[in-house]
Amino acid sequence: MQIVAEPGEGLDCGSLMVDAARRALADTDAPGLAASVDLVLVTRGLSMLDDGAARIAAAIAAPQARVVAYEVGIPQQTLINRAIEAVQSGQARVVVVAGAETKRRDDLARRAGIELPPAPAGPGRHDELVVPEGEIVARPEIEVGAVAPVQQYALIDNARRAAHGWSMATHRDDIAELWARFNQVAQSNPAAAFAQPRSRDEIRDPAPENRLLAAPYCKWHNSQWAVDQAAAFVITSTEVARAGGWSGDRGVYPLVGLESSQSLSLSRRADLHRWPAMGVLGEMAAAHLGWPVADADAVELYSCFPAAVRVQQAELGIADDAEVTITGGMTFAGGPFNNFVFQATVAMVERLRSGAAATGLVTSVSGLLTKPGLAVWGTSPAATPVPVADCADRANAATSTVPVEMDPNGSGTVASYTVVPVDGEPGRVVAIIDLDCGSRAVAAVNDANLARQTLDEEFIGARVAVAGRTFQA
Repeated sequence: MQIVAEPGEGLDCGSLMVDAARRALADTDAPGLAASVDLVLVTRGLSMLDDGAARIAAAIAAPQARVVAYEVGIPQQTLINRAIEAVQSGQARVVVVAGAETKRRDDLARRAGIELPPAPAGPGRHDELVVPEGEIVARPEIEVGAVAPVQQYALIDNARRAAHGWSMATHRDDIAELWARFNQVAQSNPAAAFAQPRSRDEIRDPAPENRLLAAPYCKWHNSQWAVDQAAAFVITSTEVARAGGWSGDRGVYPLVGLESSQSLSLSRRADLHRWPAMGVLGEMAAAHLGWPVADADAVELYSCFPAAVRVQQAELGIADDAEVTITGGMTFAGGPFNNFVFQATVAMVERLRSGAAATGLVTSVSGLLTKPGLAVWGTSPAATPVPVADCADRANAATSTVPVEMDPNGSGTVASYTVVPVDGEPGRVVAIIDLDCGSRAVAAVNDANLARQTLDEEFIGARVAVAGRTFQA
């Protein structure tokens, strides 16, 4: 992590990523490993850096390495799984996985009207660019403007409230208590970007320093991506590591690496408050490990929003009051846009190396509760080959869907909704509606009175009339 105090200072994204990769290789205590790197995998984030992997290969004097970039929308677990599979199959000797974001540095310069110096020239190439497939957001969601993750996750969280039968006050308490615990963990994390103590009450409700984004979410429920953070790690075999000079100390081993490439937009899911795909991964991991992932000694659940954490807990059988972060999460430790899973993995490796845990679970999310990933790490090597699999077929079979109308008209019942500000005040209500005909509609209305009313009065279950992309209560 770098902390830039003055506009124009600090490393650019590519240089920060290269620095992380160099540190990761040095941290192996195996001087000969760099010469054996033959695969470098990196995420392509906000910087849109195409040649990050090639920059790393050049910096570590590994010109023979295959260099691959992964576009936004590819789960970060995909890179980890590819690295494990490549080493396990003998296709690669040493793999470097890395990513970086420098949004804080970029934002400081933009706000100050300063043009950042050009980044050092790079190789300008990649051998492969992996791009996402599938629908992340349905067309009706786009047309009503419900594309921002904060709105989508607010819709999920409000559906959770209805499924539990909670009052709105109880729901807000649950969110605030969960995030207050995350904040407490961040306070003891020296790498946390936003470790300032925040009480449950400060987190719970809208305030000048905690503005409403999409009810029930305010600023300090949201992943904070204005950070300069990079992470890298090295995956290789024990034999290659020893040949490179590794002493055998401080080794951490993958035990499970699972993901699902299922891509299903929110409004098409019959159960808005659930994520069966993550449950499938948990079941498959447990079948291989012989114990449920909830029993891992340390846990880092992907934490872009409270709903993501709570839904994962439910699907993986993790108790509501369990400790599910070692970093403080993406709100308080920092949420680099396309890199947090790598930050979490590095933190988990450090936790396991310290002896504080023998097993660790790290999950990933790509998109809007789509494309889940799950890795379990341990201080002892697996007795059998590490299962690395895309479980999309099983995830599809486990997930109930509902058709979404492209041009809806008729009456229906609100399945979930959120209130978003207009000109700084509650002014717009976005809803997913179960139509009487059995299909779904996504609609919104600019109505300040309804927005204010539904901030405090339950709107799920209300009857509405839908006409195209709008509705009337």
